[in-house]
Amino acid sequence: MSSDTGVVGGQGTAAPLEVLTFGRAGVDIYPLQVGVGLEDVETFGKYLGGTTANVAVAAARLGRRTAIITGVGDDPFGRYVRRELRDLGVDDRHVVTNSEYATPVTFCEIFPPDDFPLYFYRKPTAPDLQVRPEDIDLDAVRATALMWLSVTGLSEEPSRESHHAVLEARARRTHTVLDLDYRPMFWATPAHATEQIQRVLPQVSVAVGNREECEVAVGETEPERAADALLAAGVELAVVKQGPRGVLAKTRSGERVESPPIPIRPLNGLGAGDSFGGSLCHGLLAGWPLETILQNANAAGAIVASRLECSTAMPTQAEIETLIAGGDPNEALADRLAVHFSPAPSR
Repeated sequence: MSSDTGVVGGQGTAAPLEVLTFGRAGVDIYPLQVGVGLEDVETFGKYLGGTTANVAVAAARLGRRTAIITGVGDDPFGRYVRRELRDLGVDDRHVVTNSEYATPVTFCEIFPPDDFPLYFYRKPTAPDLQVRPEDIDLDAVRATALMWLSVTGLSEEPSRESHHAVLEARARRTHTVLDLDYRPMFWATPAHATEQIQRVLPQVSVAVGNREECEVAVGETEPERAADALLAAGVELAVVKQGPRGVLAKTRSGERVESPPIPIRPLNGLGAGDSFGGSLCHGLLAGWPLETILQNANAAGAIVASRLECSTAMPTQAEIETLIAGGDPNEALADRLAVHFSPAPSR
């Protein structure tokens, strides 16, 4: 396995990173017919995918110097992932090329407004879960202003050991963020995931997850109790996504903010949480009030939910502000979206 270094994405080696993510990257294959099962889809679009890759892109779109630690196969899709990262403003110097396992591919189905099944093709494992501690530049981990990790990376070795090495290097520095992103297909049982999450919560300063993910992490689905349990486990800021009820955030210092959802017509909900995460990173680094951070993150997530793609759909700050002000950030995209997909009868 190898990792390339150099100047990429317009970012020089002298500039310290602001956001460094660690986790999944791959290729998303999305149907260009909406409301149709994969067995009946005739055309597809190919996009950069993987939750931590999407978070990195979202932060880069908001102007942050961003990189990702991940793995890709020594194959055409791996070359595509690296190229797309660079084209979308994410430094790929920490991407490890794996000669044994293929770059993962994920298919989805799109049934608006709220049904988006995912099908992961990453057996028996994927390069992003094979990143070893010796593959990681721990000086970059220590130096970055914000480190973003995902629970999936704790699901198997050597990725689990690598995540612990990163957390040890960070020494619970602000901002060290854990995305609770629980995906059952990566775990033998929910209890196995709970055990691993409980081990790392005291080592992170921020935890982010929806109600179901909080249940796996701390045994609570009620948002107030879930946030309190995350704080009791050691984090400084707990962010609980409540779906149609918006987002609740609580801090160890006693601050509590609940941000309502921002209505928008959904097309594909996949990637909305990653857009939320990228905007959360941006707001934390900007030092905004918690209420402003959540409002912007909610808007960022809503915008991606209204678009077909994930990584290439990540909004700019101007688009986020347009939505918050009551405008339509998708007006300029209407013609492009009409070309890229065609509706079909609902299931």
